[in-house]
Amino acid sequence: MQYRTLGRTGVQVSSLALGAMNFGAMGGTTQDQVTAIVDTALEAGVNLIDTADVYSRGESEEMVGRAIAGRRDDVVLATKAGLPMGEERHRRGASRRWLTTALDDSLRRLGVDHVDLYQIHRWDPATSDEETLSALTDLQRAGKIRHFGSSTFPAYRLVEAQWAARTHHLGRYTTEQPSYSILQRGIETDVLPVAQDYGLGVLVWSPLASGWLSGAIRQGREVATSRSALMPQRFDTAIPANRARLDAVEQLASVADEAGLTMIQLALGFVTSHPGVTSALIGPRTQDHLDAQLAAADTVLTGDVLDAIDSVVAPGTDLAAHEKNDTPPALLDPSLRRR
Repeated sequence: MQYRTLGRTGVQVSSLALGAMNFGAMGGTTQDQVTAIVDTALEAGVNLIDTADVYSRGESEEMVGRAIAGRRDDVVLATKAGLPMGEERHRRGASRRWLTTALDDSLRRLGVDHVDLYQIHRWDPATSDEETLSALTDLQRAGKIRHFGSSTFPAYRLVEAQWAARTHHLGRYTTEQPSYSILQRGIETDVLPVAQDYGLGVLVWSPLASGWLSGAIRQGREVATSRSALMPQRFDTAIPANRARLDAVEQLASVADEAGLTMIQLALGFVTSHPGVTSALIGPRTQDHLDAQLAAADTVLTGDVLDAIDSVVAPGTDLAAHEKNDTPPALLDPSLRRR
């Protein structure tokens, strides 16, 4: 396992981190399965575990808390807040009111007195950067969080938040957690360069592109993954973007074969090769998934292999641009661009 410094925090984290989105009802995993996955990951050298309050409505945090009980100091523990935690209008977002409550709820579920990294799950256009950063700074000074970061922020919002922190003399985001894979390379255009300029640690999610790069999806095979049942539109090959992905996967499979790698090794080795990336979040649902992903822990791609990948999916290209999670609200809500 490789280790890298998380931005400018001085904290050393593994190049593969354990994502807990599939823990609980969302992934159909039991506590025994989760504990076994955590045991195996820690034994393999993974030391960063990332969860969120919204994953299975808090169940993921509870399961992670039970799995790490008695070895809290061995784990760099990260969680997130901001996505809706109910129908009530104030149980979401990045206001001081909600973050203060949400963090206490997460600490209770995790069974700890602090988290190492607390992340804003999505940019909240209803809350000012000053409000959010002020609340996070106070929670940090109270000892409830060690560092704080953002997740899936557009590049311009990362810049705005850094300026707000400097202007108002507040703590600043030290990490960003964007989506990144061979099939979704858009963050290479601006998010990764901005993160590098500001010295942010970068923890990338969905490096296997929701299963497209797992090796299970190939031409002529029926698509059958846990994600295909939840989000069938992402795998419907009648959709042009999905046909483009399938064509790319076939070409990437040839690249992997020629390099003597599995598709998972190719996919994880690609994202961790970027100098702006600190860790890739793997989200296993089963022990077999974890074993296949841990096999990529020490994968280093040669220049020839990286060039071959570039020839299949050009740098900065998103093959499914409509699935980006950082689209400015004004492009989605007509009322925000019309008077």
